[in-house]
Amino acid sequence: MSTNPQTHPRLVLVTGGAGFIGSHLVDALIAAGYRVRVIENFACGTREYLNRAAELVEGDIRDASSIVNAFEGVDTVFHVAALPRIPLSIAKPVETHMTNVVGTLNVLIAARDHKVRRVVYSGSSSVYGDQATMPLVETMTANPLNPYALQKYVAEQYARMFHRLFGMQTITLRYFGVYGRRMPHEGSYVLAVAAFLKARREGRPLEIYGDGEQTRDFTHVSDVVSANMLAMDCEIADGRALNIGRGENISVNRIAAMIGGPTIHREGRPGDMRDTRADWTQAARVLGWRPRVSIEEGIADLLKE
Repeated sequence: MSTNPQTHPRLVLVTGGAGFIGSHLVDALIAAGYRVRVIENFACGTREYLNRAAELVEGDIRDASSIVNAFEGVDTVFHVAALPRIPLSIAKPVETHMTNVVGTLNVLIAARDHKVRRVVYSGSSSVYGDQATMPLVETMTANPLNPYALQKYVAEQYARMFHRLFGMQTITLRYFGVYGRRMPHEGSYVLAVAAFLKARREGRPLEIYGDGEQTRDFTHVSDVVSANMLAMDCEIADGRALNIGRGENISVNRIAAMIGGPTIHREGRPGDMRDTRADWTQAARVLGWRPRVSIEEGIADLLKE
């Protein structure tokens, strides 16, 4: 993990720094000695999650004028802000497009104009959609199944293009099923782990959509944070995308059994991938990264909350 800031610590910018992943990343950056500035509109973020040592700029990435000054003096941008909700993207594709695509373009333009050294973009494994084989590798042709997945793919292509056109150092990290403390328990797109934990605490049956044999590669948030830290100074940042996933696909039924409690089945939801499993070979080669937290360890930690 990159933990070697200069005598005068580098200033880094995290968009969405009060959200689930962003707040964990901010904590890690501050612990490593970096100066951290956060752009946040609290649409998905939580004020209590924002590290008090971070500088807050209340702005909206959809409005370029509200964020542009935040890029002054910044070395690295971690672009984490998004509207990560598949059902919302189906119901309101324009609204999610404005955040996930236009917002990303605004971030890239501001970074270019302020001569930011590097942009690390938080991508999504949803860009793969359904593929004929597993594991999922970065050379596969994207096959997004819903507006959110398409928006994330367009945004990562913008990041790649800014490297090609302007020489900006950019890299995309495609996350697989991120879970851990602070993950959202409300809203229209909640990971099965979070939904099951909430149901258990409230004494309700665990709701399983479809047959429950669909699988996900669940990746602990601490592993995602370590990938971001390594992406800050890795030698290759040519716009490429890297899978950040544990490399195991766990069925929803198995997750339900680990959390415990009665279950009920609901009709499957449109636009969902059937299976995901990451090949993280390239992340190991480019970043020196490997996943460390098993699903058993991660669930056990969440059950202590």
